[in-house]
Formats: sequence, C-alpha cells, structure tokens
Amino acid sequence: MNGIINIKKEAGMTSHDVVFKLRRILWEKKIGHGGTLDPDVVGVLPIAVGKATRVIEYMTEAGKVYEGQVTIGYSTDTEDASGQVVEETPVKGVISEDEIDLAMSKFVGQITQVPPMYSAVKVNGRKLYEYARAGQEVERPQRQVTISEFVRTSPLEISDGLCRFNFRVACSKGTYVRTLAVDLGKALGYASHMSLLERTAAAGMVLADSYSLADIEKMVADNDYSFLLPIEYGVSDLPKLMINDWEKAELSFGRRISLPSSEELLAVFHQDELVAVLEKADEVYKPKKVFL
Repeated sequence: MNGIINIKKEAGMTSHDVVFKLRRILWEKKIGHGGTLDPDVVGVLPIAVGKATRVIEYMTEAGKVYEGQVTIGYSTDTEDASGQVVEETPVKGVISEDEIDLAMSKFVGQITQVPPMYSAVKVNGRKLYEYARAGQEVERPQRQVTISEFVRTSPLEISDGLCRFNFRVACSKGTYVRTLAVDLGKALGYASHMSLLERTAAAGMVLADSYSLADIEKMVADNDYSFLLPIEYGVSDLPKLMINDWEKAELSFGRRISLPSSEELLAVFHQDELVAVLEKADEVYKPKKVFL
C-alpha cells in the first residue's frame, strides 16, 4: 500500500498515536507523518504510507496554515490553555482592534522565536519538556521562522479582564504558534496565551478534505481505499518541471541531466507522474530521490 492520507487529527492524541492506530487499521508498518501536532491541536496531519514515506521530509518542510484564538490577560507555563497560570495582567483599559492589527502586522516576515519549555526541542540530548517537568529552566536556542500571514479574523471579545479574538497564520516549518501568541501579547504590553488552535492546511492538503481515523477504519472495512492520495501530494511545495522521455530514461539510470531551472531542489514529472526529486549540482541536476 502506497500513498498519502489527509488525516484530521483529534484533540488528545499525539501525531505518533495517529501513526500507531493507522498501522493497526491498514496492516502496514511503513507509515510516517509529515509534521508534528501538539496533543491539544486538531487539524490536518499529512500521513505517508509505504513508498510515500520517502517524501515525508518534503511534506514536513511545506508551509502550514493555522486558525486559532489568542487570549490576552494571562499567560501559562505551556503557552496554551492546558497549562498553569504564571502571570496575570487584566485588561482594564481600552485595547483597540487597530492596535492589535498593527502589532500582528509586525510579525509578518522572518522573525526570531525562542521555543517554549514545553516542547520537543532537544538541549544537551534532552527534550525541553523533560526539563520543564522536572522544574528545571535551561537556555533555549533561538530559531528563525517565516510568517507569511498573521491576521485577526474576529471582533474583540472583552470581558472579565480578558480580551479574546480569533486569528489565522500561515507560517514555515518550525514555527511555534503558541509562542507567536505569547510574543504578540508582550508587544501589546500584556501576558497572553494561545487558547485554541486548528491546523487548516499542510503539504497542499486542507481540512475540508481530511478524514478522521474512524472514517478510515470504516472505509477499509468496506474495502474502499479512495482516501489514499498519489505520492505527488508529498512534493506539493517543491518547484515542479515536466521532463521528456530521454530525460526520464537518464534519471532511471541515476545520471545527471541539464534542465532550464535555477531552483536548488526540483520535483520533475513525466506525463503527470512524479519521476524524481533533483538537486542542483553546479550547472546540472543530480537525482536525490528517484521514484521509478
């Protein structure tokens, strides 16, 4: 069995939980996911099955879109609604939509983030959440991420010293949306956290077309495997180029070819079929992964 599955991950499950359950449902050991989701986050989780696991790295690298909610007025140790309150700054004065929109716009582009203590980033061989659970604070490495969109999508809801609003963010791999919500609050002069989050798009797949694990289990029982998408979905974010018969044959032998492109990484197709992922080597392209 080979292909890509657009899974709708439910709250309370890790991405690895989803993979474990799918192995049982599909009777297939070779399964991986293309982008971790925190247990409390629901939404699109790209899954690769069989030979499609060879494109997982490109699914992981693909940009993602999230929709969620920011709550201004207090922060938590996990930076989301599941954590313990660590700071309270009641919203007593007037906070305007224009003020928030301007602050959000300043996060668009390349920004620097410090991963939250409750995350899987490793420091000295241990995951940060292991330090956090032991009550230890360690210096965390900064990382550069890219935010291509960060906008408010609802009116402000202000009551009981709290201000809530919905947002949409399109971002690169490695972005912590929780941290984005916290940093936005800091820019406004308040403690804040991410109170809700849903991933609506990843690796060219959208939430509206996703399947729950229950959906998959029922379809398999009915011998319906229409949930399997072609391996081509796994390279949806890579630049693409069509090649001819001769070029396809050369790549099948692992040979380098010359192509009219300047991209460092290229997905090449022959009659809409993925042939290979190529990487630039001087003035030509060499095969990185061949799917023939």
